[in-house]
Parts: sequence; structure tokens; C-alpha cells
Amino acid sequence: MNAYLDIVLRSAAVYFFMIIALRIFGKKELSQLNTADVILILLISNSVQNAMVGSDSSLSGGLVAATVLFVVNYGLKKWMFKSDKLRNFLQQKPEILIHDGKVDFAMATKLGITSDELTEAMHEHGVEYFKEVKLAMLEIDGNISIITGDKNLKQTHFKRKHLRKNFIGGN
Repeated sequence: MNAYLDIVLRSAAVYFFMIIALRIFGKKELSQLNTADVILILLISNSVQNAMVGSDSSLSGGLVAATVLFVVNYGLKKWMFKSDKLRNFLQQKPEILIHDGKVDFAMATKLGITSDELTEAMHEHGVEYFKEVKLAMLEIDGNISIITGDKNLKQTHFKRKHLRKNFIGGN
């Protein structure tokens, strides 16, 4: 088999494996990555490099692999735009966390969202109490959106992150 065709097939296979793996493991951390997530991404990229290029460690082999990843990603996004079935399979749905002031603790627990994170998201949106929230959702990008019944809504953007008990440097 042609060495470049081998790289093309390997790279496409790794890409689709990663798409499926990310779909299975969820959207929970898409909005911000913590240290463990960054390490995981670095280790995965290192572990799949040889699976994509095989023994070809040349510049052209790496460029072919990178080009395949860009092309496959572009094609998949175009296909997802046209196909509801594919989009529904690959993209998770937004999840309701609070509806009319009532917190869905079962959903929050399933998604790994703490009440501290919900409270922080509410505060970012200028809301103090759960009962003031008309709707809070975990969006497909991992952000939490808050809608109140207040006519003076403020548009803010809450990026979900892991809350830690011991903040380093106050952050």
C-alpha cells in the first residue's frame, strides 16, 4: 500500500475514534479544561501520533496526517449541518438544570455539576436565589446559561470550571 494512503486511512480512523470517545465521555468539561484534562489531551495526542503516521516520521508524513485531520473535520461538520441524525448522534443536547426555581438535582448529579457551580453561575448572571431562575441549562459547549423572569436581564457568559476548595493565588 502507498505510504501516504496508509497515513490517510490511519489518520481518519484515529479522528473518528476520538469523535466517538469524546461523545461517549461527554461534554461536561468542554468550556474549560483543568490540569488533568490538558494532561489527558497531551497524552492522547502523543499516543495516537504513531497510530496515524506509523513509522513515517518525516515532515511530509506529519503534514499529510494534519491535512487529513483538517479535511475530515471540515467534511464532518458539513455533513452534520445537513444530517439531523448524525448531528443528534455526535452532539449532546442541552440539559435543564433549573426550571421555574426548582433545581433538578438528579440531572446536575448525572452531569457532575455541584450546587456551588450552579450558585456561581447564578451569581455571574446577577441572580442570588434558585427561586429567581426561570431556566438554567448546561449548553452543548459546556457553559451554563441562566434565564430569569426579570425584565432587566443582564447578558453574561458563565464558563463552567472545576471549583476547588484550595485556590492557588486566590484564583
